[in-house]
Amino acid sequence: MQKYKLALIGATGVVGEITRKVLEEYNLPISEYKFFASSKSAGKIISFDNREYEVQELREDSFNERFDYAIFVAGSKVSEKYIPIAVEHGCTCIDNSSFYRMTKGIPLVVPEVNLDDIDHNEGIVANPNCSTIEAAVVLSPLDRAYRIKRIVYSTYQAVSGAGMGGIKDLQSGIEKYIHGNNYELNKFPYEIFNNCIPQIGEFEDDRYTSEEHKMIDETRKILKRSSLPITATTVRVPVFNSHSESINIEFEKEYEINDLIETLKLAPGITIKDDIANNIYPMQMDTNNQDKVYVGRIRRDYSIKSGVNLWVVADNVRKGAATNAVQILEGLIDRRDRINNRKDF
Repeated sequence: MQKYKLALIGATGVVGEITRKVLEEYNLPISEYKFFASSKSAGKIISFDNREYEVQELREDSFNERFDYAIFVAGSKVSEKYIPIAVEHGCTCIDNSSFYRMTKGIPLVVPEVNLDDIDHNEGIVANPNCSTIEAAVVLSPLDRAYRIKRIVYSTYQAVSGAGMGGIKDLQSGIEKYIHGNNYELNKFPYEIFNNCIPQIGEFEDDRYTSEEHKMIDETRKILKRSSLPITATTVRVPVFNSHSESINIEFEKEYEINDLIETLKLAPGITIKDDIANNIYPMQMDTNNQDKVYVGRIRRDYSIKSGVNLWVVADNVRKGAATNAVQILEGLIDRRDRINNRKDF
């Protein structure tokens, strides 16, 4: 089996640290790793797979040594500048930022849903928004079975989705509550401790936020339903990790609730926690450090002809970012190995 060379850009950030952990777990056929970050983190020593690595500063000439693959988890500005350079040097890039997600011709991939779309990449595969990923895993099998007519999203998103600055704001708020320490906000416009902020991203002209538009637009692209009616409200909540979503779906076809639950049970990447007699339903404490998408509180919406309410929870840093990217990488490697094997014959 061929061995490959991988670059991880943004290796020291919140998502970068978890990406390293997931890469260790997946043990892909990669013979050489290089870890890149900004000049601020350059020179830092990190442990990976029982070895120590020195973090390199990302520069325009970093890709001269030619990598087979790169995972970018360093934000849109870094992706905009450096991914074209990497691709020019023959590197296939998986981008966790929002920069390329809605670009025509660039696949936006959730492996449980549309992994085959990687066959049409031209050097870039986009990783969707964390909230969109967990929703798509659940929506795809239901769309195939009952044909979705409309979606209403209400999300309750953890501070880890805003990076280290968001985590620090919640930690500082707790310290202030306990010890009375004043602090300056790192990320959010208001204190997040003991508070919910009904804004993620910037407000746009139609009064929706950029995060709400991401969920709407990306869901349509992943499901290949360009005119599917979707609306969304995204809220930041004082939870460290794992995003929760209330998803209301209207179908074109009728369904039986037990059949719908069975459809979800049989779908890849989903764990059902739905035992209301014993107060069993998904919570953040269940999903942290897990790669599955958890679904519960499954119940008919009696206000419309064929509707259902779902409560969906997943680790936004793992499945919502790092694991999804590594699953895409695994798919790209499998695809290249298949092509190489055919050439050998």
